[in-house]
Amino acid sequence: MAFAEKKRLLELSPDKIVPNPAQPRLDFPQDELLQLAESIRQNGVLQPILVRRDRDRYVLVAGERRWRASRMAGLKTIPAIVQELSPQDGAVLALIENMQRSDLNFFEEAAAIYALMQDRAMTQEETARRLGMSQPSLANKIRLLRLSGEEQRMVLENHLTERHARALLRMEDPEKRMAALKTVIERKMNVAQTDTYIKSLLEQEGQAKRPKRTFIAKDVRLFLNTIDHAVQTMKEAGIGAAFQRKETDEYYECVVRIPKSAAHKAS
Repeated sequence: MAFAEKKRLLELSPDKIVPNPAQPRLDFPQDELLQLAESIRQNGVLQPILVRRDRDRYVLVAGERRWRASRMAGLKTIPAIVQELSPQDGAVLALIENMQRSDLNFFEEAAAIYALMQDRAMTQEETARRLGMSQPSLANKIRLLRLSGEEQRMVLENHLTERHARALLRMEDPEKRMAALKTVIERKMNVAQTDTYIKSLLEQEGQAKRPKRTFIAKDVRLFLNTIDHAVQTMKEAGIGAAFQRKETDEYYECVVRIPKSAAHKAS
């Protein structure tokens, strides 16, 4: 991935820095910011933030927590690396930083990737290449957004994994999927158990939808041939069966005679 290499390290006023509109992380817990602010008061900012120049201001690329906490700590300046980046490159770097630091849950990652693609008109292939992912992995990540907001909340609150979520996605009906999710949570299923459970539900659903096979005879001569074949089989077995068929304009008349005693067996 090739980004512009020209960089400068400056001390910038936090007021001249604005948040990245493409910031994938949306949740900044107040208690964590307060702890970080106190640490900054005591020790300063140990790692510079990354920004890009946009006219008379600077847009955050990475380090929004440090920037927010520095403002809370009352710092007049904050160390910042200014790098020449396009808005698209800045959005990509912001997402990569959060993914590498594990600051995003898998639903936030999926939403950030999708937003990046939409805002920057990037294809899945291009986005995957820029993020260092395979295209199938990226597609699977985005599929997670098919789960409703409530389903996503339940998955996260009950500490289910991304693989749990993917297994649930195999169920297309929202109501049945929600019922399955509740069962997975209630029974505290691991990933393997969830996979097996979802597979069994899908198999049951498939059997219920499978139509009953009905045979429609387009030619009654098929049945006549079947009768004739049955009589021939009996003859080969030594039974003197006989089959007579008469045809009229309206119907076929069939008579099958099967002897009751061995005396009437064919010789």
